[in-house]
Amino acid sequence: MKVLKFGGTSVGEPDRMRQVLDISSQSDESNIVVLSALSGTTNSLVKLNSLLRENAKEQFSRELDKLQNHYEDFIQKLYKEEKVKREAEKTISKHFEVINSFAQDVYTANEEKLMLAQGELMSTALFKLLCDEQGVNAELLPALDFMRINNNKEPDYYFIDINLKRLIEENKSDEKVIFITQGFICRNAYGEVDNLQRGGSDYTASLIGASIRAEEIQIWTDIDGMHNNDPRIVKPTRPIQELSFDEAAELAYFGAKILHPSSVRPAKDANIPVYLKSTLNPGAKGTIVSQKSSSDRIKAVAAKDGITAIKITSGRMLLAYGFLRHIFEVFEWYKKPIDLITTSEVAVSLTVDDDENLDAIVKDLEKYGSVEIDRDHTIICVVGDFLAQSAGYGAQILTALKNIPLRMVSYGGSNNNVSFLVESRYKKDALTALNSLFEIGRS
Repeated sequence: MKVLKFGGTSVGEPDRMRQVLDISSQSDESNIVVLSALSGTTNSLVKLNSLLRENAKEQFSRELDKLQNHYEDFIQKLYKEEKVKREAEKTISKHFEVINSFAQDVYTANEEKLMLAQGELMSTALFKLLCDEQGVNAELLPALDFMRINNNKEPDYYFIDINLKRLIEENKSDEKVIFITQGFICRNAYGEVDNLQRGGSDYTASLIGASIRAEEIQIWTDIDGMHNNDPRIVKPTRPIQELSFDEAAELAYFGAKILHPSSVRPAKDANIPVYLKSTLNPGAKGTIVSQKSSSDRIKAVAAKDGITAIKITSGRMLLAYGFLRHIFEVFEWYKKPIDLITTSEVAVSLTVDDDENLDAIVKDLEKYGSVEIDRDHTIICVVGDFLAQSAGYGAQILTALKNIPLRMVSYGGSNNNVSFLVESRYKKDALTALNSLFEIGRS
């Protein structure tokens, strides 16, 4: 059995949703299809959330009507049979009644998450009706019946495993079945509707794949695989045919948008290959992510924006032990992840990717030395297979960036990553320089 995940753009238009059905129906065996909300829906629901928090109920009603009209138009173009159109309209209307009901009472965080879940619930309902109209054997496996996170907001693997297998067993038949489920949404440890946050639908697909020991996991988007550079900034780029799990995780964490780093881990732990494919070009090879890697070469570049650099200097800590421990304890207290770190005898420089609690963090860090803050930076990440015995890569990369002022350099923390911190205004120049001087991603 395979797991096929389709993102919002892949189901965002009637023609594309029909194409998703074509792709899902090609296999001779039963598979699980994970769907995101129709493109634009989640953003609309987030906006509706904001309007309710602001008590802007008139604008809320206008925006809700606009979204419902979009779905009604989508339904008219998606189905051929009038009977199915009426059934779809009836189904969607119930979801919009749920959304509208939130404006009638006190709005809470739990209702906010329930509202956000409506996007995936609607897309899977529409897809199930499309399967029915086309005579395709399909069954809904509600994610809220098997996908759960624990008190630490981590997947409850035991619960997922037991309940997913139970649902599959209850809905299987002698014929091939397309099992349809929602990405992103889940329940928390208290049974309330929640979401997976990190990785969304990709994470759902990977968790499902690991649970059922799938043959493979396919992530379908509108891009033909993981590219060797950012195609929005640099030309030309090309998809990379093979990546290791670690290389893919590095690229995803440092800016490659096609895949979320959290979604790689369950597949890696279960040793299940992940294929990155394009619904716009289904015949393209895309990218395969697995334990295998083409060794000893540079593969790709990614960039992560919105980075803040923090430098802590303390001459009295010269050669003293415990300095780093004190620094890390501050970030641990505020649950603030660190991206890059460099050290010297008297100073530590590190980076974070958001400003939440930054003033409080700085205040606590000032107990151990003077603190400098630099905002508006970008991490440039060069990914490949950089074994310790490999020579020349550092020199080649630094030579390519010889005209770019480098704020920090991180090399050696991983066999798969060399990272640089630059001011964001140099991002395009850095990506272009690396793209022009390296044969990145050649397979």
